[in-house]
Amino acid sequence: MGPVSTFADIDRHLALLPADLVSMLTRIHEARGREQLFSHQNPEGLEALRLIARVQSAEASNAIENVHAPRARIEALVADTTEPQNRSEAEIAGYRYVLDQLHASAADIPFEPRYVEQLHGYLYRFTGDDDAGQFKRLDNTVEEQHADGLVVERFTPVAADLTPQAMDDLHRGFHRAREQGRYPELLLAAGYVLDFLVIHPFRDGNGRMSRLITLWLLYLAGHDVGRFVSVEKFIEASKETYYEALAKSTVGWHEGDHDLIPWASYLLGVLVAVYNEFESRTEVTSGRGSKRALVENFIRSSISTKFTVADVRDAAPGVSDIYIRRVLDDLKKDGVIEPSGRGKAAFWTRLRDNF
Repeated sequence: MGPVSTFADIDRHLALLPADLVSMLTRIHEARGREQLFSHQNPEGLEALRLIARVQSAEASNAIENVHAPRARIEALVADTTEPQNRSEAEIAGYRYVLDQLHASAADIPFEPRYVEQLHGYLYRFTGDDDAGQFKRLDNTVEEQHADGLVVERFTPVAADLTPQAMDDLHRGFHRAREQGRYPELLLAAGYVLDFLVIHPFRDGNGRMSRLITLWLLYLAGHDVGRFVSVEKFIEASKETYYEALAKSTVGWHEGDHDLIPWASYLLGVLVAVYNEFESRTEVTSGRGSKRALVENFIRSSISTKFTVADVRDAAPGVSDIYIRRVLDDLKKDGVIEPSGRGKAAFWTRLRDNF
């Protein structure tokens, strides 16, 4: 039997939505309206956010795949003021290149398998990989290494010889559901990304491509927030939950008996957090809020309950470390957060979010 797409029976997945999913969709819709209004009224106030988001997206999405570089080098690569010096830098530069393509013209790129392949080629344009830009020729596996060294398979991808047809079927099913207009586009995007990850159409780079495609699909659905706040940063911060949701939704996929809802809930939760972050940052750039509100909103809306001063610094551009630590000390006294560890291993844990 060949691959089974979520879109082969989309009604089974989306006809009866849990109340929390409906609530998140409503919040996202309302936040999108506020984002569009702000973008129209104060476009110049978004430039700083755009620059920060580009760096954070290139850094975070590669970090999930254990591809790292010093922050100064990442900033230079994203600004395109230097050439990659090693494999990691070449992959980060490639990610930045695809990001720029999507930010510039996502709505004008036909959402078809051949353009997915083309963007994959762009992702590896600085590495010289011979198989970049084309679907896999050999079967691949998706494995996870536990802390004790045990390696387990997360899920079984679609076989290489079935991959081109699986991608064609996925795109046809997605476009058919989109044209019918029966279900919110964000849920269709979740279905597409889940299927893409199970198909795992490329030898390498599938995780990064899935996050780039998520941005692409957000643009197609009319959500521009990924231009100003890094969706990838929030995924990296919730990496354990990301893999848990993916594991729950891939069970039974090959038999057409999987459950899209855990993955869709995770993805919508990320988007809610991204919009919360956008609103907290625009309060500062528009002069309507305060530096304290920016720090507190990050702590309140962060998907992960654990964070570092560096995380706060990234989320609160222009706020000094001295001021950040002052706010953290105040929240500690109020029983909102507590510190753990020392030195480079130091981090904070959010105890509650009702503050």
